[in-house]
Formats: sequence, structure tokens, C-alpha cells
Amino acid sequence: MNLPVDKLAWALALLHSTLGLLTTRHALLNVRDPRAAWGWIAACLLAPIAGPLLYLLLGTNRVNPKAQPVHGAGDDTVPPGLSALLPGVIAEELRELVRIGGAMTGRPLTAGNGIDLLHNGDRAYPAMLAAIAGARRRVWLASYIFSGRGVGTQFVAALVAAQQRGVEVRVLIDAVGDLYYFPRASALLLQAGVPTRRFQLARRFLPLPHVNLRNHRKLLIVDDGLAFTGGMNISDHTVLGKPKQGLIDLHFRLRGPVAAQLAQAFDDDWHGRRDAAALTSSGPPIEAAGRSHCRVITAGPNEGVERLELVLLAALANAHRRVCIMTPYFIPMPELARGLEAAALRGVAVELILPARSNLRWVDWASRRWQRELLAHGVRIHLRPAPFAHTKLVVVDDYYAHIGSANLDPRSLRLNFELVVETYCQQLAGDLLHHFDAVRDQCRPRNLAELDRASGLARSRDAICWLFSPYL
Repeated sequence: MNLPVDKLAWALALLHSTLGLLTTRHALLNVRDPRAAWGWIAACLLAPIAGPLLYLLLGTNRVNPKAQPVHGAGDDTVPPGLSALLPGVIAEELRELVRIGGAMTGRPLTAGNGIDLLHNGDRAYPAMLAAIAGARRRVWLASYIFSGRGVGTQFVAALVAAQQRGVEVRVLIDAVGDLYYFPRASALLLQAGVPTRRFQLARRFLPLPHVNLRNHRKLLIVDDGLAFTGGMNISDHTVLGKPKQGLIDLHFRLRGPVAAQLAQAFDDDWHGRRDAAALTSSGPPIEAAGRSHCRVITAGPNEGVERLELVLLAALANAHRRVCIMTPYFIPMPELARGLEAAALRGVAVELILPARSNLRWVDWASRRWQRELLAHGVRIHLRPAPFAHTKLVVVDDYYAHIGSANLDPRSLRLNFELVVETYCQQLAGDLLHHFDAVRDQCRPRNLAELDRASGLARSRDAICWLFSPYL
């Protein structure tokens, strides 16, 4: 009678040994951080069955680790006229920034772009809906979250109307983000016959989706030369006039040649070209619409390196006067924290504006683990009072900025598919710095004494959340 039990035990032992050895080998070859690799190897070998399964679910976060991470040495040619538009900027440092952006993306720096700041859904949504209503050729929309009610119904109606008048409409919604609201916008659009896809990656060796890898990009492409991007999803949460709402956010309207790069990024996502090289636009040249020089940086787990993190580190190394960062979720990678500290120790005014309380408390607790060290090295941290601010921006000195969808946490920098536009423009940087300074005046400073007063229990809680921060 004990024979079946013995056979089951042997079968389970064999299954665990096989899975443990296979996942251990995979971790050795693919997990690049030795600390993370040791942790996963221990889990795979010591936790029967559960360890390997957990690794398959959360530890294999690279879509194609053999994808080419860089595109050559990068073109260090500063576009004609850029130096004249940026008086006081050292030419060699400007070439270095231009070079690394080209090396990481394979995309050229485009001149002649205009960028408008759109505060909250109160300004962004009417502008986006008006653009859709005026479209004549195409409307491509990508969003992490697209609510099927409230303001989302206005977007659904506008997209349906655009298709009915002959405009090419495509809508891409992340599969996880699509579950945030019911009714789902994807269902409403598909019922109306609008081409709609849910972004959901499938594993090569396991019939499960990459639930931990999400498309966090927000894009609206209208015809040629007009696009919107930033951190704003489509929901009533960013419409401040709505009752019980109050999430603050910032979006951007872009006109000019950079819209072609944004359209290419959308098209790559639509067709699933996860490691596609930059494509040359086949359409007519887009006319200049402003004085900003821009380049699109797409980042995600299909790359062999953290593309966005490397560009940020290069920008920090070139900073001379100010580094201003506003982000809703701040859990920096160690290299990025070192870059911020090094800039502060050089005498650069490094300032962060973070929410006093975000919508994810465990992220706030993990963030506190880093704040002590940053404060000790001269980085200034300001806590923004409610309502919760979802705004994301980085400004270096008075001419260089990043706008887009990326937060400064492991999920954005290593797990999500993100999109950022790097800009060289003193006018835009000045507008962003003016916004940053106005917000900072409403904040309270974080200081070491406040962190020192935290109880041992609270500090242990913060450390535990920090330990799991790569998956928050």
C-alpha cells in the first residue's frame, strides 16, 4: 500500500530536481545582478517545486536577452543650430549627451519641434479629443489604463466617430491595465468595430503571459506631425473638477518631426516588434513647429542593458547647476542613486519632489530606505502634499529634460515598456523649472532627523519593502 506513495514522492523529487537544475541554469545565464542570481538560485534549489515556479513567474523578466542593446557608437554630431540655441553650454558635453542618446536608440535628434504643457485631464483631455475630432488620416492611441466609463466614454465615442469618417484608428491597451475598470474600454471599442489590441507578452517556454511585464507607454498619434505623450492614463482620476477625484498629472502635446519617431514606437508595439531597429519614416518630411530638439527613447525588458538608466546617468554626469526630478514612485537603482549623490557632492543642486503619500504605500516605505543615504550626501527631498501627484519629469541645468511615462523605480527602469522624449530646449526647460519651483514652494522638506525618529518597527517594514522593490 505504500508503493503509490513512494512512487509519488520519487516523482515529485525528480520533478523538483529537474525544474531546480533547469531554472538554476537559466538564472546563471540570464540574471545579471549576482545578488539577485544568488537569491533565485537558492529559491530554485531549496524550495521544492514552489521556488522554480516562482522564478518562472517573476524571475524571467527578459523578453529577448539576445536583443542588440546599442546601435553603434552613436553620432556625436551636434545638429546645426543647436549650439546657437544653447548659449553657455559646453560643446564637448553637448556632444557627449547627443552621442549616448544616439547609441542607445539608433534614432537621430530631430530639430523643429514644439512642445506644450497640459496640466491634468482638465486641459489634456479636451486637447486630445479635439485632435481626434480633427484627424483626417490616422489616430493611433496607446494607454496603460483606459477607463470604459466617465471621460473614457468620450474617447470611445471620438475614436468610433473617427473610424466612421474613414480615419485609420488603432488602439493598444495593456492587458493588465485593461482590467482596472469595468466596463473595459477594449470591449466597447471592439464591439464598435474599432481595431483594438491588448498588449500581453507570451513566454517562449511556458504557456503563461509575462504578467510582470507591462506596456506603460501613453501615446496619441494624430495624422502627421501631431502627438501627445506623458504620464497620463485615460480616466476620471486626473479630472480635478470631478467629485472624489484629484490625481495631479502632466501631459505634453508635441508638434513637429519627433511625431514620426513616436508613431514608429507605436507601430513597433502594434506589430510586436520587440527588438526592432529604428525605422525610417516613409512619409513626407514633417514641417518644423518649434525650436526644441527631441529624440524618443523607448526602453523595456527586450534590451540587454537598461537604456533609460544609462542616458539618465550620462545626463547627471553632465550636470553643472541643477538636477530637478519629479516622480510619483522613487526607488532608484543603486547606480542611479550613486549618480544623484555624486552630482550633489560636486556642488550641483539636486532636488527631488515626491508625494508625501502615494497611492501605493509599500512603494513609499521602500523609498524611505533610500532617502536617508541621499539626504546624507546632499540631495534635497521635498514631499508634496495631497492630492497625489503622478507627474514625471527630469530637468538638468536649464536646457535638457526628459518627459514621458517612466517612473524612477525598478518596475519602470527594468520591467515595463516605457517611452521618454529627451529634449534640448531652454524654453521648455525653463517652463518645467518654473513648474517645479512653484510646486516645491508648496512642499515640506524631508530631513534626516525625521527619518531618525522612525521606530525600529517602521524601519524594518521599510527595509522589507525595499527588499521586494524590484517587483512592487
